[in-house]
Amino acid sequence: MSDADWMALVTTLKLSAVTTLVLLLLGTPVAWWLARTKSRFSVAVEAVVALPLVLPPTVLGFYMLVALGPNGPIGGTLITLGWHHLAFSFSGLVIASTLYSLPFMVQPLKDAFAAVGERMTEVAATLRANAWDRFFSVVVPLSRRGFLTAITLTFAHTVGEFGVVLMVGGNIPGETRVLSIAIYDHAEAMDYASAHVLAGGLLAASFLLLFMVYFLNRRYQVVHL
Repeated sequence: MSDADWMALVTTLKLSAVTTLVLLLLGTPVAWWLARTKSRFSVAVEAVVALPLVLPPTVLGFYMLVALGPNGPIGGTLITLGWHHLAFSFSGLVIASTLYSLPFMVQPLKDAFAAVGERMTEVAATLRANAWDRFFSVVVPLSRRGFLTAITLTFAHTVGEFGVVLMVGGNIPGETRVLSIAIYDHAEAMDYASAHVLAGGLLAASFLLLFMVYFLNRRYQVVHL
């Protein structure tokens, strides 16, 4: 691997880690609300959350580029305040990746929270546990499989992003160039040897992450039978 490829690897891991952390903080309350609410608006919220699953990445990337660019509502506001717009920046990549990977965090957590049910939290409430205590001492431990799945899928999905990253971040070495773009660059230059190294590494890493999730989930099921 060249120095540029190593930088792409570092950028990819950094982007995936930050995106996963942001989504863990933002996606958990959204998943909790969707699992417990009886609001008629929940269907619309669920559809919005799941939209990246069916929306072409370039479509989401295009609208994010417009919004974060100098003439967009977000980028334009930042420029007015004396800051720089977020298009073609790592911060812009984080925002775009957060939206694109949203369903991979929210859906597993929502299913895990729904599986917990309300009985255990009601019992904790009778013991005078407040809402925060009930969530962190009852719901979180019972939902750890969901958290493991959500975190792993979100991280792995962000590692493999291409369309959204290219549209919003471009191809700036050390800033927005990630492994998926590096593979494309090598293939376009007909440097298949380098492309094989990066693609094979991503394939192996993705398999190992998924294997770990299924193995730990299967082990948890056996232990609790």
